[in-house]
Amino acid sequence: MRPKQTLILGLILLLPVLAFLFLKTFGTNRFALPTYLPERVDSTQVGGKWQRDTVFHTLGDFKLPSQSGRVVSQQDLNGGVYVASFFFATCPGACPRVNSQLMRVQEKFRKEPRVKLVSYTVDPEHDSVAVLARYAEQYGAIAGKWFFLTGNKDDLYRLATEEFRLPAPSGAAPGIVHSQNLYLVDRDKRVRGIYDGTKAKEVERLITETSILLYNYDHDKSGR
Repeated sequence: MRPKQTLILGLILLLPVLAFLFLKTFGTNRFALPTYLPERVDSTQVGGKWQRDTVFHTLGDFKLPSQSGRVVSQQDLNGGVYVASFFFATCPGACPRVNSQLMRVQEKFRKEPRVKLVSYTVDPEHDSVAVLARYAEQYGAIAGKWFFLTGNKDDLYRLATEEFRLPAPSGAAPGIVHSQNLYLVDRDKRVRGIYDGTKAKEVERLITETSILLYNYDHDKSGR
């Protein structure tokens, strides 16, 4: 047998072995995502040495009416992950682009009940339940999957600025807190990813990192 043919045959025979080793290793790996919004640094003394641990912000609870009129809270999101965003229905620029990208996210995880989308209005004086119902229909929001939320202005402002730490209102939309970012929130209510919702590549990263979180949960030996 010629050397070239021997080499090819050897590679063919090795492929199943290499595939097995790859899958075995992949099945035991964990893919670590960063955690955002640091809260404080705790110092503890262990064995005479100081150790510093960063404590990250845990998002507070909320209760807000959705486009269907049903009140939605963190309890409705427990056990899974969700993608949070901020918008207002009369926004002419970034919001439509962000929501068009969120349609892709919804479609990707259409059959995955652990993934939900939560869009908070930052203009509740205009964005009533009825307005949000029409707005949600425009983007094909699936009931129980993609929530458009309104409510008390002070509650929404606190949620945006204190929980997600959005900056103060800009001159472009006076009095309205606004962001084109998307936030990936894990089952422990911590922000694990921040993405520019107007950019397709950023949303691809969001989809990938959402899948990574779910993969890690599926292989979590604690069984949570």
